[in-house]
Amino acid sequence: MKKFTAITVAIIFALFSFISCEKGPLGAGAGAAQAEEMLRLLPQDVAAVFFIDVQRILTLEAVDKLVNKKMEDKEFEEFMDYQKFVDMTGIELKKDVYFVAAAMKEGEETEGEHEWAVGIVNLKYDKEALLSFIKAKTEETGSELTEEEYNGYTLYNYKEENEEGTFAFIDKSNIAAGNGSLVKSVIDVLQKKEESVLQSEKFSALFKDTNKNALFWGGVLIPPEATAALSEEIPMAYNLESVQAVSLSFDYKNRTIMAEIKLRSSDPVSNQEMADNLIGLKEMGSMITIQDFNFAEVLDRIEITSAPDHVRIYASYPDDFFNDFISKFTLKETEEEKEKK
Repeated sequence: MKKFTAITVAIIFALFSFISCEKGPLGAGAGAAQAEEMLRLLPQDVAAVFFIDVQRILTLEAVDKLVNKKMEDKEFEEFMDYQKFVDMTGIELKKDVYFVAAAMKEGEETEGEHEWAVGIVNLKYDKEALLSFIKAKTEETGSELTEEEYNGYTLYNYKEENEEGTFAFIDKSNIAAGNGSLVKSVIDVLQKKEESVLQSEKFSALFKDTNKNALFWGGVLIPPEATAALSEEIPMAYNLESVQAVSLSFDYKNRTIMAEIKLRSSDPVSNQEMADNLIGLKEMGSMITIQDFNFAEVLDRIEITSAPDHVRIYASYPDDFFNDFISKFTLKETEEEKEKK
């Protein structure tokens, strides 16, 4: 994993932390936006779309403990200057972030990029305080931050060694950031110069029966050449060639973790074959036992079914399930090892 330096981290962190409730182009203040309003600003020409309810995720007990533990880590504090960030901007991750809508597409090789991404974040922020912090970090680290005007909006382009990106304040409660071309596309969509992802027939069909009230949900369009290459590399995956898209959602309700994945295909025969193959793999995995743990405890909670237009994989687990899983899967000390201590 690449290790961003302080200025890059500060700008990326800015995507997840902001301070105003004034309405803007999305028609809703911080914390009041709807998924559809945010997705409406993502450009149509993308391959993947995701939506995250950040506040609900951060209020989960396990996530809250993880975030607290990470923020107390000395190395994290030194690397992020988190407390300095909070003091200078008034921004706190766990209470000021609300939603994130993101999209990805293949980049143009002529520009040296293989994958582009853009995100729109709905949160509370003080623009001047945030920019002041970022500019201070830019000077401190020797990074580059330049401004560019585009159709009435100011684009902030940052560059540091091999890392670069762009962000723009869309309104008082929303910011777009990521690849420069895609940030410009967001502005074009806002000004109705480019079509939105919600106008895409493929994504509309993909999200028709996706759980859009989940903590995290999204979908990916799969090009034929991708599945063809996979089936060539893994002969057993030959029937995946009919998969045209994948939708997924993860949710938490009534102390239960739920996950759903749908492999979208218009070939009923291939769908049944895919489901049968996955069920066979599940049954094989259920026979594996390590220490006190039998994988059947995990796999038996996974349901696999086929339909004329998709294969559905669904699983649900009580929230304490994975704690038990980890404790059972942890290798025990032998008596000899105990005596050596």
